[in-house]
Order: sequence, then structure tokens, then C-alpha cells
Amino acid sequence: MSEALNDLSAYLTEKLGRRLGGAVVAYGELTLSVEASDIVDVLTFLKNDVQCQFVSFIDISGVDYPARAKRFDVVYHLLSPRQNLRVRIKVEADEQTMVPSATAVYPGADWFERETYDLYGILFSGHPDLRRILTDYGFEGHPLRKDFPLTGFVEVRYDDEAKRVVYEPVELKQEFRNFDFLSPWEGTDYVLPGDEKAKQ
Repeated sequence: MSEALNDLSAYLTEKLGRRLGGAVVAYGELTLSVEASDIVDVLTFLKNDVQCQFVSFIDISGVDYPARAKRFDVVYHLLSPRQNLRVRIKVEADEQTMVPSATAVYPGADWFERETYDLYGILFSGHPDLRRILTDYGFEGHPLRKDFPLTGFVEVRYDDEAKRVVYEPVELKQEFRNFDFLSPWEGTDYVLPGDEKAKQ
């Protein structure tokens, strides 16, 4: 498998030239680095080229690295049933970078790009309907960013008196608890409720 991936990597490096920022084979997978402005051209080549034929679009996802200047990676996964190979394409972006939409090449990218926008705030230019898909109407923020608070900003409940759903600021009813994170095989130094007889 790695020999086929190395051959594919050399072929793509030759054919794509400057549009390919880098090609790395690691852990049995080929990862291509591409600039945002070149992503549609690269995807089109991977889909239509006879040696590639990556006709099956698997996934688009985001990754957040808040310490970087371009904090997001947009990650595409493609499959070539003909070649029996997978490829991963990475595009770096920040909060203002408009990544061109892949829907012109792979119509199935539509909802994946909406999900990536919803959860990370990554913007896709040329998308036919870029709006939230998983979070509620009026949701603030993007919940898979590393700087999003674990508790969120608002909590939702049904108010029986008002006969409607209400949104309220998060109010923690108890302080955060500390966990000892001991191995379950080692056990705790204290007796858990209900285990009084176990340690005799």
C-alpha cells in the first residue's frame, strides 16, 4: 500500500506542480497540502484524472489550532474505488479566509461545508446555502473551537408558565468537581459509598 501511495505522491507532485504545497506519506495515508485558492483545481484534477479517479467524496472537517496565525485546517478525505486508495487534502485558513466551496466538483460537499462553518466558523465562498446546520437558530459562537467555553453561553429549557422554550445565561448549580483519575484497577484510597464491606 505504501508503495502505491509513494507512486501517487510522486505523480501528483509532477502533475500539480506549484499548486501542491507538499505531499507526505505517514501512517499509511497520503496527505496533500494545498493553498485555499487552489483547492477547487486540485479536487477537479483528483476526480477527473485517469491515474487518480478520486470520485468518492468522503468527508470535510475542520481542525482548530488557536496558537497558529492561520488557526484552522480544512481537511478533505477522498476515495478512489478504481485505484483502491484514499487521500487527505489539507487547507490552512483563518477566521477571514474564504475557502472556495467544493460543491461544484463534489455536490455532496454541501452539508459537510455547512457543518464545518457551523462548528468552526470557517467560511466557504461560492457555497449555495452557507448557514448553520446542527446548532439552534440564533446560536452564538462555534462550539468546536478550542476557545469555546465548555458550559456554552446559554441554556435552553421549556418554561411551563410561558408555554415556550426560553434561553437563559448559563448558571452552574454546583462548583466544578475534582476527579482523582486513578486507574480503575488500582482503586481509590477512600471508601466509595456502598463499598463499605468490600475492603474488609
